[in-house]
Amino acid sequence: MGEWVAALPVSIVILLLLFVPGVAALRGAGVRGLALFAFAPLLSVAGIAVAALALGAARIPWSPVSLGAFLLLLVVLAWILGRVLGRPADDAGSRTETRRWLLPLGLGLGVLFGAWRLIAYIQDPVGISQTNDAVFHMNAIRYILDSGNASSLHISGVIGGEGFYPGAWHAVVSAAVAVTGAPIPLAANSFTVVIGAVIWPLGLAWLTRALTGSARIAGIAAVLSGALQLYPLLMFQWGVLFPNALSVALLPAAVAVVMVLPLWHRPGDALRSWVRGVLFVGIALAALALAQPAALPVWGLVCVIWFTDRLLRARIGLRLATRIALIVIGWVAVGVAWLLLAGGTGGSHWPPFRSKFEAIADVLLNSQLRVAPAWGITLLMLVGIFFVVRAPALRWFGVVWLALSVLYGLVSSVGMPLVRDVLLAPWYADPYRVAAFAPLAVIPLAALGLDLLVGWAARARRHDEGPVRSVAGIAVAAVGMLLIVCLRPVPMPAFLEGTYDAESRYITADDTYLNVDERSLLEALPEYVEPGSRVIANPSSGAGFGYMLSGVDVFPRTWSPPRSAAWATIASSLRDVGTDAEVCAALDAYGHPEYVLDFGPGERAPGRFRMPGMTDFSGKPGFEQVAERGDVSLWRITACAR
Repeated sequence: MGEWVAALPVSIVILLLLFVPGVAALRGAGVRGLALFAFAPLLSVAGIAVAALALGAARIPWSPVSLGAFLLLLVVLAWILGRVLGRPADDAGSRTETRRWLLPLGLGLGVLFGAWRLIAYIQDPVGISQTNDAVFHMNAIRYILDSGNASSLHISGVIGGEGFYPGAWHAVVSAAVAVTGAPIPLAANSFTVVIGAVIWPLGLAWLTRALTGSARIAGIAAVLSGALQLYPLLMFQWGVLFPNALSVALLPAAVAVVMVLPLWHRPGDALRSWVRGVLFVGIALAALALAQPAALPVWGLVCVIWFTDRLLRARIGLRLATRIALIVIGWVAVGVAWLLLAGGTGGSHWPPFRSKFEAIADVLLNSQLRVAPAWGITLLMLVGIFFVVRAPALRWFGVVWLALSVLYGLVSSVGMPLVRDVLLAPWYADPYRVAAFAPLAVIPLAALGLDLLVGWAARARRHDEGPVRSVAGIAVAAVGMLLIVCLRPVPMPAFLEGTYDAESRYITADDTYLNVDERSLLEALPEYVEPGSRVIANPSSGAGFGYMLSGVDVFPRTWSPPRSAAWATIASSLRDVGTDAEVCAALDAYGHPEYVLDFGPGERAPGRFRMPGMTDFSGKPGFEQVAERGDVSLWRITACAR
């Protein structure tokens, strides 16, 4: 824990990046209270990601100064618009809430428990997730710092790609590294804690208050925000899915802002209210799209369910035919956007793995992907569902829970090509990404269920329901979370194999993907390799992290090798370079690398490859050993010298 305390300045810088611009701009726009802090990360994330795009297009180097200047302009613009459009009407929630300390207390406990759970899993603040996707994300941060360009249109250049890649997460982490000088893994892990333990509880609390009108229930939701392994923890175990994790954390506030827009409307000022609403929704959409567009279909689904319910129930001066037409337009818009997003992905990458009955059991027990059933949260959720089904004003949220449950049922148990290649394509038919959306509905329902149980218990004992209900709900939720973080195991389930990780994927050991010797040699590469030299390696070993750890051009920079005849020759025959002229020709296709890392032949696993020609160079003509650490070594390729 002492190492995490020492790393606190990096977390503080990330918090400042995510909250100072957003809070300052929203204050200028007249936003107050919980909305101010819950929506601030969306505005800041959108602002930082747009700054990266704008600075990249203008060829202005990415730096704390250029980013700060852009964000200052954003804040000034927000204050100008605030003066022109006026401040939103007050949506302080239920005015019967007299204990204003309950919500801050709930948020504080939620932050504490969320951070505790994530830190307990990551363990080492400079630990690196031993996963395929981590190779790309970590190297992308180094690429941003080296190139001075954090644009979402530039990031994929780290692997020689072109086009758009959602880069909000990378922009924030690179900015934190640029400000603090911290190691890239430390900044990434600090951002992980902020995402799961700060942004997520704030968003859930605001969503719950928008749903129930109760700050008391919102405080309970904040305490319970980290109760399910499905999110936030699982997103940092599997993949590792940093951009997805950020977009899911932003999702509750992106939904809540839509729900409160009618409350922010000022009578007699329709035009300015509409413009203000369009701006807030646009900010939410930009934040989600630039973090990870995969959250957009769920945002649209939840919002259109709410919109449908509001139009059908609200007493507004619209004929039934007009209401139905607006509802149809809303659903068609979501459907078209869904299909467009599906068409921009690679379709289905994962098969179904559960029967339909098992999938139903999973969503009822909150045991998706074979995680341990969340018995306490499940009980509270069922009570919450029972209540919302009986409450017309809240019934739509029960439909949201059902819709998210159906999505998981489809991804886990239905193999139809139309379902997997189209409907589930925004998430590559990946059950981990789909299951992460469940807490969006489960936690508010569980908070509502706990509040109801506490109220029933108070009435049964003939206590004054108000004071008991205000304090006991937070207290029971806190005790439950204390038991969860202390006693509940959180092994990462491998759904296809039906197995579980024995330990955290952030631990570097002698037998991990990136082992101790490999990391030591990679970090020392600048001592042995001349500036500008290229080092090749089998990326199915820990060598894939070489560029990030050293700044040296270690190739490839992602977990998978190039798909070419030249690389196939290198993978199978590099150690024969002294006797096979074709190998030198293959090396020329990749920039005539001067060095090679011998990290062994690699492994056979999803996303991993064996390359028998890229090991055992000792005694082979055309190689000269430069350095070694334990069983791994760095060699100069002399056979193709020019």
